[in-house]
Amino acid sequence: MTAVVEPVRRSLAILEALSRRPHATISMLGAETGLPRPTVVRLLQTLVTLGYATQVSRTLGYRLTDRVLGLAQGIRFVDHFVDVAAPHMRRFTQEHGWPLYLGTISHRAITIRYSTAPESPMSFERAALQRRSPILSSALGRAWLAFCSTEERRTALRDLGVAYDGKLAAAFARIRRDGYAFTIVPRQSRLQGIAVAIRQDRRVLGSVSMRFLRSAMSEAEAGARYGAALNDTAAAIAAAAGD
Repeated sequence: MTAVVEPVRRSLAILEALSRRPHATISMLGAETGLPRPTVVRLLQTLVTLGYATQVSRTLGYRLTDRVLGLAQGIRFVDHFVDVAAPHMRRFTQEHGWPLYLGTISHRAITIRYSTAPESPMSFERAALQRRSPILSSALGRAWLAFCSTEERRTALRDLGVAYDGKLAAAFARIRRDGYAFTIVPRQSRLQGIAVAIRQDRRVLGSVSMRFLRSAMSEAEAGARYGAALNDTAAAIAAAAGD
């Protein structure tokens, strides 16, 4: 019989325990895995450093990040969220022409999970599946940050090494007021993005953005023309995800 490598077994035990709940404290993980507290702490610190886990708060403990999905890339499966979002996103593109991008929070970034770019007559870029977009400057990331819980927002910003100051608070308040966020783009960029959060009760499942040519319309025009339609699409996705 092949000998079990103990550090690997312990690491997998922590991963499995974390995967069974939204978050867990050190005490809970120790009780479930039977590992000593110092070992649990050391393994959690390693998982956080590698990007597979993050600390939500002192009271709630730790949770997995979606980087763990990369461990199963060899397995073919259709993600439920993408599956329910795709028809609503295609309907938007068929009606309005512009391409949509679906993003979910990842380790220090937003990852593109699905796009209607291949179906859009007004797309000037590839679908960019699995592309990671910066949380603070992308429309997808800013929409997620504005509407997620205070705890999640502070955790994400802490992971980025960014202070949650008055300027950021005002920016997120403005996004919540308008209902959508825009990408912070360089002056010379041809493309701009507008994004809305996909909200289910108080939880943000992800965000969806529309990419458009800056020469075609201003941010104010994009918000006035498509803000409501994008939020309708996000609401339909959230409802379908809960079915």
